[in-house]
Amino acid sequence: MPGTCVIASGGVAADIAARTTERVPIDDLEGRITTSLVTPYPPGIPLLIPGEVFNKKIVEYLQFNRTFARECRGFEIDIHGLVQETTEDGQIEYFADCVAEQQREAVDT
Repeated sequence: MPGTCVIASGGVAADIAARTTERVPIDDLEGRITTSLVTPYPPGIPLLIPGEVFNKKIVEYLQFNRTFARECRGFEIDIHGLVQETTEDGQIEYFADCVAEQQREAVDT
C-alpha cells in the first residue's frame, strides 16, 4: 500500500518554500505527490511521507474515511496531513497539499 517516492524530502521542502504547491480534493489525488505526512490516527503510522505519490488504494481509503465521518459523526478517524474545509451547505470536504502540476511535469522529464 505504500506510495512510490518520486521526490526526496528536501525537494518537497523546496516546493513548499517556493510556493509551488496546490490543495487537491481527495477524489483527485491519485498520481499526485504529497508535500506532507499523511497519517491516520489511530494508529499513527504514516501512509505517505513527503515526496510519495498517492496511489489508488490510498485514495480509496481516504474516500472511505470521508464517507464514514459523514455517516458516523463522533467516530471519525483523524488523518493528519489532510485539510478539512466546510462548504456553504455545511458539508465537510477533505484536501491534501501536493506538488503543483507544473512541478510534477518537471520531475517526470
